[in-house]
Amino acid sequence: MRRLLSDERGSTPVEFVLVGVLLTVLTLGVLQLGLAVYVRNVVHDAAVEGAYYAALADVDTVAGATRARELVERAVGGGFVESASATDSRALGYDTVSVTVTTRLPLIGLLGVPHGWEVTVHAPAESFD
Repeated sequence: MRRLLSDERGSTPVEFVLVGVLLTVLTLGVLQLGLAVYVRNVVHDAAVEGAYYAALADVDTVAGATRARELVERAVGGGFVESASATDSRALGYDTVSVTVTTRLPLIGLLGVPHGWEVTVHAPAESFD
């Protein structure tokens, strides 16, 4: 019986599978985190670009939301933006343009929680005055 308990034949493949699964899950988790950070930066930068575009004196405010949506869809993929809106607002006592972009929070690839991220950006409005 003692000989059977000390027998280690076949333990190497089992250890390989256990360690391989752990390393694979860890690697995929790091890649998913990197993708989520990339998507967050794309959405934020697109909202900033849309707000500054909409704040131009000769541009319609709604064009900022359209521009933000196009930038996200060009960088991440079509249908990723769930809503994009632009409104005139007044922040800190100045006329501003506010652009809000709502997207999914990517959990597995680009699939994830609907309306998981909402980014709102303000830009100072230009005028011809």
